Amino acid sequence: MTTPRRLLLVNGPNLNLLGTREPGIYGTATLADVEQVATDAAARRGFEVRAVQSNHEGVLLDAIHAAREDCAGIVINPGGLTHTSVVLRDALSGVGLPVAEVHISDVKAREEFRHHSYVADVAQVHVIGEGVTGYATAVARLIDILTGQAEG
Repeated sequence: MTTPRRLLLVNGPNLNLLGTREPGIYGTATLADVEQVATDAAARRGFEVRAVQSNHEGVLLDAIHAAREDCAGIVINPGGLTHTSVVLRDALSGVGLPVAEVHISDVKAREEFRHHSYVADVAQVHVIGEGVTGYATAVARLIDILTGQAEG
């Protein structure tokens, strides 16, 4: 069986508010802009993206579980679930796909409770604080891993 050339892009709670939510922290790009950045970065390397955003943890878990069937890897911005969700971490670990964790803001420069990520230990790629362009970086680094082009 050949490896699918598709990535699952997961955006967690409140990311549907991008463009209007705290633009001083997150900028003015919308969720549609984020999805386009990721899709364009993947397309440059011959991959496609299936995007999901939800404010409901179970919807995200179901999408992650389904990715086992037709995705090669997962790019995820878990939003606030980064700091609270063991079950999200376990879903990512359980599907056995390479994971790229991305955050628009520099979570280490923000409130103390944002410094811990339950996703960090299951992600092979971490892109933090690069704004929306960080999604392109995360996609590229994940594809490098998937295609054996990663350094180190």
